[in-house]
Amino acid sequence: MKADEIRRMLDEHLVVPLWPQAGQALELTRGQAYRGAAAGDIHTIRVGRLMRVPTTWLKAKLGIEPEAA
Repeated sequence: MKADEIRRMLDEHLVVPLWPQAGQALELTRGQAYRGAAAGDIHTIRVGRLMRVPTTWLKAKLGIEPEAA
């Protein structure tokens, strides 16, 4: 995923799917993304069976914007 695609995705959404959007933005494989979420290393919100990643956390993790206190 290209940097401009990542930035546009993060600007347009409050949450994104753990896979493929968040995982690919973090340069992880599908398995690594789900293991990271299970371990608590990736912040997720469950919506039914779906796992979503808040874009504020993802922006901070990618160094795009600082994480709010």
